[in-house]
Amino acid sequence: MSKRFLRWVETWIEENIPPGTNPDIESHEARAKRLTEKLFAEAAAANFSNFETEEERERVTPRVLAAVSDSRDWDVDAYVLKSQLAQENEDGD
Repeated sequence: MSKRFLRWVETWIEENIPPGTNPDIESHEARAKRLTEKLFAEAAAANFSNFETEEERERVTPRVLAAVSDSRDWDVDAYVLKSQLAQENEDGD
């Protein structure tokens, strides 16, 4: 198990897969597969060994799929802020 590689994967996912940005053109599975291949290509470029990456492939694939499937399009903080502003302005918008 390569903890260094898994930390790199978590950072890569955070930087490259923002939540809630899956267009309807591509299924979650197809996008996850495409991004997983991109992740492993970039891992090779970042000098991770083939042994390191292949050993963790079955752990990485579900993480990428989970990140791709995250369809949060509702921002709690924005909702709270808008509610507070509406109360201050008393206009209800």
